[in-house]
Amino acid sequence: MPQNPVTLSDELLTWYDVHARRMPWRVPPQDRKAGHVPDPYRVWLSEVMLQQTTVVTVKDYFERFTTRWPTVADLAAARDADVMGEWAGLGYYARARNLLKCARQVVAEHEGCFPADHAALLKLPGIGPYTAAAISSIAFDLPHAVLDGNVERVMARLHDIHTPLPEAKPELMAEAARLTPPKRPGDYAQAVMDLGATICTPKSPACGICPWRDPCVARAQGTAQELPKKTPKKAKPTRHGIVYLGVRDDGAWLLETRPEKGLLGGMLGWPGSDWVDVKEDVPDTDPPATADWQKLPAEVRHTFTHFHLTLTIYGARMGNDAKADRGAFLPRPEFRPSDLPTVMRKAFDLASGEI
Repeated sequence: MPQNPVTLSDELLTWYDVHARRMPWRVPPQDRKAGHVPDPYRVWLSEVMLQQTTVVTVKDYFERFTTRWPTVADLAAARDADVMGEWAGLGYYARARNLLKCARQVVAEHEGCFPADHAALLKLPGIGPYTAAAISSIAFDLPHAVLDGNVERVMARLHDIHTPLPEAKPELMAEAARLTPPKRPGDYAQAVMDLGATICTPKSPACGICPWRDPCVARAQGTAQELPKKTPKKAKPTRHGIVYLGVRDDGAWLLETRPEKGLLGGMLGWPGSDWVDVKEDVPDTDPPATADWQKLPAEVRHTFTHFHLTLTIYGARMGNDAKADRGAFLPRPEFRPSDLPTVMRKAFDLASGEI
């Protein structure tokens, strides 16, 4: 059994004071000790962006968002299309829709200030148990345990827990909560996440320089490399569909905004068919405009969380008087390929030299 929780948390905080990662949304431990308080808006925004996304990827998006919308009130007042465009490429687009809903609810119901209350945070759109705990601890210094993938790995190794994920989550959460200190819980939450990200890594953990080297049971047992264990995932199915990429002679592209509900909801995209499990069952979908549509030689291949996707591309060039039966022509100066979600950007990259 690892040593006293107070000793463990003190050791980790001492390590964090020296080795804390520099993040654009983070208040360094020295500044926090000097009285600088984290901005809950920046903490919330970073945590939403970091879901299923790496720190390296998020940094640029975070900087753009906070430059364009420096407060939650600014974000709440933004146009949906502008926010979705800035989000393009981060994936998991329901996060962006909930981002706007949450910002607007904070402004409407909490006078533009995130509530310093865990239960109230859980009532906001897009904020689940992990995000509520992260905001509570990091922004408001309340002793709520965080449990992301890094913390799961640290807890599993520290206590040599072999129960596979996701079944192990309650056990891992109990250990994470036991170690969360009443003093400096915000710094502790970031410290344990940093430990998992930089030292207790999935492969080749740097046990020799870990502040929890001595009390780590898995290191002593020689099992650290195999933890945490995970229940084998089922193979991802492949789905199929069609997209139509049409451009007028004046450079305007034929695009549509996808329905609010469903995958890529509210995002800009190319008209096309529904996505189905069997290629031969792709539904007959009328092209979005009258034109000489040609099947292009390349297919889009993209992987989502739960399935792979293959899209057949049809392209057409049309006169300036072309009329859209579905979607609308977006003038070339207003079209930014970077506003497209990744799968739609792949289609553009494949088709733009062929049409």
